[in-house]
Amino acid sequence: MTCPICADETHEKYRPFCSGRCADIDLSKWFSGTYAVPSQDPEDIEKAIEALENAPPQ
Repeated sequence: MTCPICADETHEKYRPFCSGRCADIDLSKWFSGTYAVPSQDPEDIEKAIEALENAPPQ
């Protein structure tokens, strides 16, 4: 099995990753929203639209 971040061989201690660094990179992708589970719930869609409309301009 190879590490999903860098494709090196996995290490038993960090499986499915090769190192703590790659595990941390993966975790940061979850925290930043790079990885997300899409929702088809209409309430979620409405809340997202409202949040965008109420967000301050960037």
